Amino acid sequence: MTPVSDARRDEISAGLAAASGRLRAAEVAAGRAERSVGLVVVTKTFPAADIRVLAELGVRHVGENRDQEASPKAEALADLGLTWHYIGQLQTNKVRSVVRYASVVESVDRPRLVQSLGRAAEVAERVVSCLIQVSLDEQPGRGGAAPSDVSALAEAVADSPSLTLDGVMAVAPLGADPDAAFEQLARVAAKLREGHPDASVISAGMSADLEAAVRHGATHVRLGSAILGYRPVVG
Repeated sequence: MTPVSDARRDEISAGLAAASGRLRAAEVAAGRAERSVGLVVVTKTFPAADIRVLAELGVRHVGENRDQEASPKAEALADLGLTWHYIGQLQTNKVRSVVRYASVVESVDRPRLVQSLGRAAEVAERVVSCLIQVSLDEQPGRGGAAPSDVSALAEAVADSPSLTLDGVMAVAPLGADPDAAFEQLARVAAKLREGHPDASVISAGMSADLEAAVRHGATHVRLGSAILGYRPVVG
């Protein structure tokens, strides 16, 4: 693994400090307790060496959305004890690979995926935490279950001995008011907790809209470019 330059290390450190400052300010503005909102750093397209720097700076949770990229990174960084979040649309033919390293799958959005995850986790002798990805718009290709389907999916996850139901995740629709989107997500999450009180996680908010997510109850935000800069171009 090629080590990062001192300049890149300084860039990552400054990005993390600035993003953490934004998150703390958002907590204060929303009347939330200090450090009540967790941080998942989205590291897709960035090299494993950058993630090692993040770990040295105290980051414990990282997010990836392509198995072919995430799997070798997780293997190369196994000594760090990181918690890997799979946040992209997950095809069933990638499930067996993903459950080897991902402790959290944030993009559970259909019954067949629940079934595949449960079987793969059982074979791997792991328990995988699941978030139901909620679609807050009707844009094709972004994944997510309709709000009306969340209850049934939640029951399927809860019924699997190798999966745990931790809560919900969503992405604000492109070009829409993030406050309205995350207010809707908060309502979906509250309804879910009526039947599953321990499903308390709300993963919402990215670099452009973390403040709105915190205002509406996000327990975790997923930040990439705010910390690591513009993503390298990948083929």
